[in-house]
Amino acid sequence: MPRELIDTGNDKRYVRRNEKGEFNKVVDLSKSLSADARKDAKTKVKKGDGDRGDH
Repeated sequence: MPRELIDTGNDKRYVRRNEKGEFNKVVDLSKSLSADARKDAKTKVKKGDGDRGDH
C-alpha cells in the first residue's frame, strides 16, 4: 500500500497501513526529510513508494 501523509497541525507523519487498515510503519517528517523532498532523486520509484527507493 502507498504511504499517506498525516498532518496533525503540530507535526507531519508518513504512514503505511496493512491490509486491515492498521498503521504498519510510521515515519516522522522532520526537517531533514523535508529537505530530501526538495532534491532530485537518483533512483526512480512509483508514486507513494518513496521510502522504498534503495531496495
